[in-house]
Order: sequence, then structure tokens, then C-alpha cells
Amino acid sequence: MAKPMIVLSLSLCFLALFHGSLASRSFQMQNDQCQLNRINALEPDNHIQCEAGTIESWNPNRDQFQCAGVAVNRHTIEPKGLLLPAYHNAPQLVYIVQGRGMLGVMLPGCAETFQESQQSAGRRGSTDRQQEQHQKIRNVRRGDIIALPAGVSHWCYNDGNERLVAVSVYDTANSDNQLDNNPRSFYLAGNPEDEFRGSRRQGERGQSEFSRRPSRERTQGSCNNMFCGLDSSLLAEAFNIDEQLARKLQSENDNRGNIVRVEGDLEVTRPSRSQQEREEQEEREYDRRPAPFNGIEETFCTMRLKENIADPSRADVFVPEVGRLSTVNSHNLRVLRSLQLSASHVVLRNNAIRLPHWHMNAHSVIYAIRGQARIQIVNENGNSVFDGSVKEGQVLTVPQNFMVVKRAESEKFEYIAFKTNDNAMTSDAAGRTSALRAMPQDVLANAFGISIDEARRIKFNRQETTFGRSRSQPGRRIA
Repeated sequence: MAKPMIVLSLSLCFLALFHGSLASRSFQMQNDQCQLNRINALEPDNHIQCEAGTIESWNPNRDQFQCAGVAVNRHTIEPKGLLLPAYHNAPQLVYIVQGRGMLGVMLPGCAETFQESQQSAGRRGSTDRQQEQHQKIRNVRRGDIIALPAGVSHWCYNDGNERLVAVSVYDTANSDNQLDNNPRSFYLAGNPEDEFRGSRRQGERGQSEFSRRPSRERTQGSCNNMFCGLDSSLLAEAFNIDEQLARKLQSENDNRGNIVRVEGDLEVTRPSRSQQEREEQEEREYDRRPAPFNGIEETFCTMRLKENIADPSRADVFVPEVGRLSTVNSHNLRVLRSLQLSASHVVLRNNAIRLPHWHMNAHSVIYAIRGQARIQIVNENGNSVFDGSVKEGQVLTVPQNFMVVKRAESEKFEYIAFKTNDNAMTSDAAGRTSALRAMPQDVLANAFGISIDEARRIKFNRQETTFGRSRSQPGRRIA
């Protein structure tokens, strides 16, 4: 009798976890928000030029973003460029498309564990000054996926020799965002422009006004960071500084924008890059142990926030000369459990096909990194809502349960898919692990009105999983 009770208890626990996972997203949208008749591959709608880089954003009021409950932007940081410290109202996933840099994430209540020795302090200046210390700084590079919780402040610096390009997806429908479905950036310094300017004016003029009517724009004498609305005398008391220095926190007449240029080198305390990479490898190996999550294995202050998803050696699915797929979710990056987000990185080669599939429990936001592919998306009525080419730099949304198929139109098509569930599940429609392969051939024969031989060919002619070699010639449409 004890064994059935144990099984029942475990089943109830898993059921509670499953429902808790589904309930973690806040469905504030209208019931008809995902009634999409047409989906488009989109270029950025808005462009902000800063002193040391650019910020491009996609209009979050577009139907496909409203359906998925997300917002998307792209930062391009020049060498020696510093993205000013800020926090956001929604959790986000960041993918490093190009370059390398340093990322600082300030977790509230955590100790400043990176400390300068007295000897180093003596070399840098007066030995009687206070010793420099700050929270951990992480190295980031091309292929990294970075998880940032809502409300956690962060900054990024490009210490490389080429531009650092990062694409961010904000999960505005997440329960951690209790404001509204508008993406909001709260800057702690400078005189920044609104990264999604005009998005909160949807009710006035609609989508067409997104790039023409800024909701917060830098002007001479203006101030847009979080200290601007506070009285300078109160700031002086809060920081125990003089009022003249307090006014500098408000950054009036600062027209450098959201990304500023650092004069000289940015001096921070951190281990060498090779030492930090070795430590991160040890952390990854620890995270991949098959231990249950109970909140003890990884504390808040030391949790791992990034994973290099583009590394070919960590591919989950690999077919030589055809393609590879890597996934990051709450099983290999535990912080995603609380963010309820995940991602997959896919490379398709030589006209290969990502076999037809649908996402069972998540929306998917695709960003094309390199190359070009033809993609088709079909809704619940069997109608094609997208049938076209997606090229580098474009964004495409695939709603939950809509069927999608992709075929490379270049020698290499590479993309990242951001998903609105920490353990997004995919069901294939063709191939060795597909739904049709799992059905009896008599069921297929009667369902499609075909012969048993034809049903057998449908079941067994495609032996691959996930990827397939295309029999079509490049340039032909997907049938």
C-alpha cells in the first residue's frame, strides 16, 4: 500500500509544479490577441544613436509581439563603449551575436566579492583611500545567452576590438512584471533616450506613431535617469555627499546617450579571462549534475547567469553537413526556472530542412543571426500565416502550437529562438520521433484516405530526427 501512496504523492507534486509553471506567466492580453492572420519578418522600427553605439528596437505594439507578450531590441556597443547601468520591468534573455565584453550584474543584498588588494591599491593611487570592491564581473562573448531577472541592475562594457552586438528579448507578460505589458527601462545614470520610445502611446495613434512620437527624448537641460526626479539636497543626504556632487548624479546637459565612450581603460577588479573561464566551466559541470532542484545547490548571489549556446561541442542534436541544435533551459541554467524562459540555437547547412514541428507550451521569437531561410508558419485552421524568406537581422514570432518548417536558402542559416517557458517542449510532425511516426499505419491510412503502403511510406521514409536533407533545389518554395 505504501508504494501506490508514494507514486500518488509524486504525481501530485509533478502536477503542482506543472501548473505552477504555466501560471507563472501573466496573461494580461485580450483573448483575441493571438488571432493572427498574418505574421511578418520584421526589421527594427526605431534607431537611437549614442556616443559609442546604437540601440535598435522593434515596435512592441505589433500583434505578433503582443501575442507572445515580449519586446525585442538590439544593442551595438563600439570598442570602449559602456552601456549605462539600468534595470527593467521584465526578465530578459540576451544573446551575444558578435564581439566580447564585460557584464556587471548587481544582485541586491549580495556581498562585494571582487576586492582589490592593498598592494594593488597602492600601485593605483594613495594607500589611505578606501579599498575598491564590487560585485562579480562576468566575461561575455559571441554565442553567450545571458539571463537577467526583472529589476536587477546591470551594465556592459566592450573591451574587445570589434563591435559588441547583443539582442535582448523581454518577457513583458511574465508575472514578475506587475506594471503593464509595456517594456520599461530604468536608467541609473546619464540622460538616456527611451529604448522603446512611443510604445506607451498605442492608445493615441496606434503602431504607426512608434518611431515618430518619442515618449522620452533627450533635450538640452533635460534629465532622464532615476535620480533626476529626486531633490538634490535629499540625494546629498542619502549618499552623504555635498549637493554639488549630488547634482552630477542627475546628469543634466549630458547628451552622450545610453552608450557612452570610456576614456582610457575601464579599470575593474577581476581574475584573468582564462582563470574565469576555467571557473565557469567548473560551474557548468556542477550545474549539469542530475540532482533535483531544491534551492540549496545554487544560491542567489552565486547563481550562474550565462551559457555559451553556440559552442558546437555542446550541441544536443548534430547531423554532419546538415545542422545542429543546442538548447539552454532550467535543467542546464537553473536561473531560468524562476525566469520561465529558455532558448535554442540552430544552424542549418546546405539547403537543409528543420523538419515541421510545433512548440507545445511556449511562444518562440526567432532572431536570424546569419544567412537566409524560407520559413512557413501555419495556424490552427491550416492557413499559412507566414510564407517567405527570413534574413540576417530580422525577427519572426512563432505562436504556441502553430506549425513551422524552415529550410536554409544559403550555405549556412543560423538563428536563435527565445521561448516563453523554462522547459519549452517541441513536437515534431515528421521524422523518426514525430507524432505521425508514433501512430499505427492503419490509423494514418484511414485518417488520410490512403493505402497501407502509402501510410507506411509516410511513417518510415524520413528516418532523421529534427533535421533533414532537402530534396528540393535552392530557391524553390517549400511545398
